[in-house]
Amino acid sequence: MKPALTQLGNEMSRLTGVRAIMKDITETLRSGAGREFINLSAGNPLILPEVEQLWRDCTADLLASDEYGAVVCRYGASQGYQPLIDAVVNDFNQRYGLKLTARNVLITPGSQSLYFYAANAFGGYTADGILKKIVLPLSPDYTGYGGVALTQEALFAYKPSLEVDAAAHRFKYRPDFKQLEIAEDTGCVLFSRPCNPTGNVLTDDEVQKIATMAATHDVPVLVDSAYAPPFPALNFTPMTPLFGENILHCMSLSKAGLPGERIGIAIGDEQLIHVLECFQTNMCIHSPRYGQAIAARAINSGALADISAHIIRPFYQSKSQIVEATLDQAMPDVPWFLHRGEGAIFSWLWLQDLPITDWEFYQELKQVGVIVVPGSSFFPGLREDWAHTRQCLRISLTGSDQELETAMKQLAAVVKQVYQRSAAVTASSGSKLQQSVVAT
Repeated sequence: MKPALTQLGNEMSRLTGVRAIMKDITETLRSGAGREFINLSAGNPLILPEVEQLWRDCTADLLASDEYGAVVCRYGASQGYQPLIDAVVNDFNQRYGLKLTARNVLITPGSQSLYFYAANAFGGYTADGILKKIVLPLSPDYTGYGGVALTQEALFAYKPSLEVDAAAHRFKYRPDFKQLEIAEDTGCVLFSRPCNPTGNVLTDDEVQKIATMAATHDVPVLVDSAYAPPFPALNFTPMTPLFGENILHCMSLSKAGLPGERIGIAIGDEQLIHVLECFQTNMCIHSPRYGQAIAARAINSGALADISAHIIRPFYQSKSQIVEATLDQAMPDVPWFLHRGEGAIFSWLWLQDLPITDWEFYQELKQVGVIVVPGSSFFPGLREDWAHTRQCLRISLTGSDQELETAMKQLAAVVKQVYQRSAAVTASSGSKLQQSVVAT
């Protein structure tokens, strides 16, 4: 059967970003004919024994309690499971000196749904036909933002400035405040910190400047804190979550070991929370409650914050250091730059003047048994044609230490081949041109 889809149906049935290439990756792994691949494409966190044990212990406690039936066998409030809301309020008030109440918190089925609510509550066409933009202040950013807006033309990203340390082969993206516009036609602002895919952490001053620009026009700023402290605390550089009247601090427990339970948490102004709660009520009534119940236990006990800081963060930071050290040792003398590893579970590689596209490089890398993600998937909302978007790769830190080291050496070898091949073609073309001129 081939049903007739509406304009919205066509839009929402279209795969975006990384999801659009996962089919190719899945087919590659399935048709490998016994070949072993080092798959560094995944966004799935690794199952760490200490983290799994935490959730087992919290589950056992829930199962043994009188609370279990009420959690699993009853509908709940749209805003979320009250003990989890209370746990978040108490933890953040104590940890950051805030004055939150329960009305400042919303629990959603994963943070992706939270961005969907916000993008369509604040972005898109108004009743007067005015288009309200969903602004990404710097690109690249999380690929999932490409699929959250029901009005695709509302999504608008800005090209960043690049801070390059050529001697160290490192670089960093920064918001380009000379270009960035947040005006009356802005519906909301959205960015991740730390950033998937680059590991970039915007400074406190940069976040505050964006929030101040947005506050002038009563524009909410959603800070995607899926990798931020206090949990999962996947920041490798010091950073502090920022709060304010127009800031929505958006968290996820996926990288804290609960990706299967889909728990998103929004903290912000009561009026903003109310809008998003109403959106959620109409869409799915409320988030699943089992995951919320065990999360409340992990937060109240202090175990989640402790494991995040002392198990999850050092585990991935060590992986990041292996990638850095191996590339520093193995990469050929070409213009390559690794984004400064400031957080998250990915490394981001820029191959300046790459002679082929990132997609073609991804295909060549598969031939030596290594899978990464082409970087062009991570520029949702960017309107201009920028060669940089086709010169980058996302490398997941979810391989073993040995796999990461082997994969980076293989990647370096392919980089050398690609640039040498291009140089040979250029030299050959120049020689033929010279011969033609002499003959003429």
